[in-house]
Amino acid sequence: MFDRILKQMRECVRTRKYVMTIHAEEEMSDDGLTVFDVESVILGGIVEDRQKDTNTGEWKYLVKGKTLANDDPAVVVGKLASTGKLVLITVYRE
Repeated sequence: MFDRILKQMRECVRTRKYVMTIHAEEEMSDDGLTVFDVESVILGGIVEDRQKDTNTGEWKYLVKGKTLANDDPAVVVGKLASTGKLVLITVYRE
């Protein structure tokens, strides 16, 4: 259903056209995840849900996948910005 969006997100990861919010970095650290785990989730995961931001009207996507060590599943929440970059909003282990 979200194949086109996931393809764009993966291309942003492959070409390093993404930014991580401070919140995402903090959550990643708190859950013992690395940037490589986050990339792995996006490159090998699926879009599990889409949510609309009530303030901006922008869509954000929840991508669920495995970390590098095939540990517990993790979720990355991100959105595609008008600049063409992927903005990683938060990340967490499930």
